[in-house]
Amino acid sequence: MKKRPNIVIFNPDEMRWDTLGHMGVNPAARTPYLDEFARTEAVSFSNAYCQNPVCCPSRCSFFTGLYPHVRGHRTMQHLLHADESSMFSELKNAGYHVWMNDRNDLVAGQIPGLVESHADVIYSGKSDPRVTSPDHGKPVIANIRGKQGSKFYYSHYLGELTTDENGICYNADDSCVDECIRIMGEGAGDKPIVAFLGLMYPHCPYAVEEPYFSAIDRKKLPRRASKGSGKPVMQEELRTRMGIDQLEESDWDELRATYLGMCMKIDNQFKRLCEGLKANGTYDDSLIIVLSDHGDFAGDYSLPEKSQNTFEDCLTRVPLLIKPPKGCPVDPGITNSLAELVDFYATVMDYAGVEPDHDQFGVSLRGIVEDRSREEKKYVYCEGGRMPYESQADEYHGVCGKAGVIPKFSDYWPKQDAQTDGKAHIKGTMIRDYRYKYTKRADGTDEFYDTLTDPLEENNAIADPAYASELLQMRMEMLDWYQKTCDIVPKKIDNRIGYKQALAMTSGLPEKTRKKILKEYEEGLGGMGLALKVREEKELLNAKQN
Repeated sequence: MKKRPNIVIFNPDEMRWDTLGHMGVNPAARTPYLDEFARTEAVSFSNAYCQNPVCCPSRCSFFTGLYPHVRGHRTMQHLLHADESSMFSELKNAGYHVWMNDRNDLVAGQIPGLVESHADVIYSGKSDPRVTSPDHGKPVIANIRGKQGSKFYYSHYLGELTTDENGICYNADDSCVDECIRIMGEGAGDKPIVAFLGLMYPHCPYAVEEPYFSAIDRKKLPRRASKGSGKPVMQEELRTRMGIDQLEESDWDELRATYLGMCMKIDNQFKRLCEGLKANGTYDDSLIIVLSDHGDFAGDYSLPEKSQNTFEDCLTRVPLLIKPPKGCPVDPGITNSLAELVDFYATVMDYAGVEPDHDQFGVSLRGIVEDRSREEKKYVYCEGGRMPYESQADEYHGVCGKAGVIPKFSDYWPKQDAQTDGKAHIKGTMIRDYRYKYTKRADGTDEFYDTLTDPLEENNAIADPAYASELLQMRMEMLDWYQKTCDIVPKKIDNRIGYKQALAMTSGLPEKTRKKILKEYEEGLGGMGLALKVREEKELLNAKQN
């Protein structure tokens, strides 16, 4: 049997696709190592899209190959339960040693032992005594945020982080990178390793130390997307509560540059990871994947952070880079082929040689890794938000439709409060191809963009008759997609025959035969199959007796 590859998943949180220098759209972006990685060893997807613009539902999707609507995973507080597997638990059951850091945005934490069942080792970077900035937002050079009512109060901007006497700001992400290198070098006996680094950077607050803080040339920052016309209600509701109009363009430049500085630090951490794996001899034989769960407004539409039910490319278009293990073909460089993060699940399972334990909707990207010109799909999808009657907890620990859960001094009060507005937080679904993007919302506040003529998605063209045929086509494609992906039937079969009835049916058979058939019944043998098995065994028994 061919040895299965090690799998290393490098997962920065909230990193936009255009923060990668090699995408060529943001002259201020500085990611030299990832750029070289894409040029020489990996395939970088310029059109990769997440399935939900916030972390938990996105991860529940790309670690299962299921879209958020399939099992209702489209909030921050409905995670995987005991009857749901993940890529981690499946690979663990298939003989992999699973190591991950303790960033749990995937499995229901209130169920004792459930998180631990998905991994062999869960590492906490915050427990590392070398960590000087466990929350990556403190300590800062100055109190930028100020008092409530000041312009930065709800901006998530903190600015420059302090360093120690050696000029270092060592955070929990740094610790996780170093521990991953150690674990990979140490090995797990005969088992291949899955190593998952679910990092915090470049998630808000916007804060980073030198040399990254000053490394971004503010003069090279591209134009921000304007507030536009016909944009989602949620965006204006957020701006109003944040008082964000107080920010001047120079303030936005500082916020954006700090965010890019955080992405630059991610690039350096990835460099350290790869160099460490090369030094301990595990790099070549490892499948290495870089992906982010979603993006960040980072000043576009005069907003920081993200929104759960808007689907601009800055939120939904993400980095995705894949380096296969040694011996597997690769066509390094940038591919324009459309991809979704549900495809990440299918791709990992393909390279690992493990059959998924449930039906799923991802497509293995292995063919595109081998030939960048290949295409696997014509459309990508993203979904989020809620219906007004839904009471599931919202993305920031409040309850949808109920105000006052988070106090006003919280950074996230504007978002939580806006999400109590059923119209602002209305459920929506996006479909996109290479050029057009359509978003359907449950209240009819739909959007349509021609990204060739309006790349920043500033002007909603939903009412423009020039796009009537494209709009109709996308509506039909979305309906077809929903029908194909609306649910999955579990592979395990339930039985209409009760256990007492099964006992009665198998009575009179030799005990060994009876136990065998009852075991098959417990594992999913259907009623008809049970009846036929019993009949067959009884006929064999009668034949022997006669």
